[in-house]
Amino acid sequence: MGHKSQIMYVEFKPGELHRGPAWITKVRQTKTGRGIYFRDKLLVRANGVRGNFIDDETGEEYWVSGVKKNGQDRHRWGGGPVEIDEDIRAEYEKMVGKAD
Repeated sequence: MGHKSQIMYVEFKPGELHRGPAWITKVRQTKTGRGIYFRDKLLVRANGVRGNFIDDETGEEYWVSGVKKNGQDRHRWGGGPVEIDEDIRAEYEKMVGKAD
């Protein structure tokens, strides 16, 4: 399996839209660093576009990026709520300066 894990922003990109479900979640990098494990999916880097990943099984596209301290994680053309996984919420809030 993978090795390095980190909190990242992950957004499902249905078609050309940037309004799919989005999460602040923990992902694990693959050993090669060319992909990540996101929940039960292996996402691999799409050729030529930084920050875009493809589900290895379905071919569905995801936008993956680091967490932004200003909370503006959605892709610049995106919109909608961003779900924060409860098991990493405290760590995420510390990262963005919202912790007590």
